[in-house]
Amino acid sequence: MPRSLLFRVLHALGILLALLVILFPLYWMAAASLKTEDQLFSIPPVWTWVPTFEGYGLAIHESPILQALWNSVLVTGASVGLGLLVGAPAAYGLSRYRFRARKHIWFWYVTNWMLVPVVILIPFYLVASQLGMINNRLILVLVYQVFVVPLVVWLMVDQFRSVPIALEEAGMLDGLTRFGVFLRITLPLVKPGIAVAAILSGIFAWNNLIYAYILTPADAARTAPTIALSYLGGYIVPWTKVMASATMICAPVIVGGIIVHKYMARGLTLGAVK
Repeated sequence: MPRSLLFRVLHALGILLALLVILFPLYWMAAASLKTEDQLFSIPPVWTWVPTFEGYGLAIHESPILQALWNSVLVTGASVGLGLLVGAPAAYGLSRYRFRARKHIWFWYVTNWMLVPVVILIPFYLVASQLGMINNRLILVLVYQVFVVPLVVWLMVDQFRSVPIALEEAGMLDGLTRFGVFLRITLPLVKPGIAVAAILSGIFAWNNLIYAYILTPADAARTAPTIALSYLGGYIVPWTKVMASATMICAPVIVGGIIVHKYMARGLTLGAVK
């Protein structure tokens, strides 16, 4: 066998093995949600069975999972929208303007990701309590900006730098203002980067547990990850209900990623090569 063909075969096998390792937990979660308790803990494992939706029925009727999913959709959508609204202009300013504190501001944005959530959880709780915003979904939207905005800025600065300045100068010669250039020329050219920033910040907002668990403990305001966590108390864990809820929580993220996957590769590499 030629060496080049052998390399391609090994490369394909390596990719297939990596996919199996990555996708198997998702398969096991979805499969477990369609089993009974006896099938779930059967030894050896049951690989062929008649699917049952008992776990989904228990999750929907015995817990506010649907309300929690809706809360997650609202909080995630608002968090991403506000993060892009604030972060994109900030990233554009850092990429286009030269001023004395620019590097310090950039460093501050990046180092926000080094913060341990528990460190700032208590101050956020005290502020939310004083403002009467405990169990208000708006407090989650505002708190998530501490991490969503830095992520958007971090991802978008290089995207804006990849846009030739000559295009913006041509737009201003045609009578556009700086804001008009940003809105009508620069933003359309970095759509893949915006998509990546929205996806990654949306995943963070959707999966966040600690802030939602502490700041919105009431059932009417809880997000989906906190509902799944509530099943794990007590002596008996309803694993079929846990797996069904986990599948419903993961499904929107997976489906959304599949829909916008064509933007991911371009958005992550845009600006990497000058």
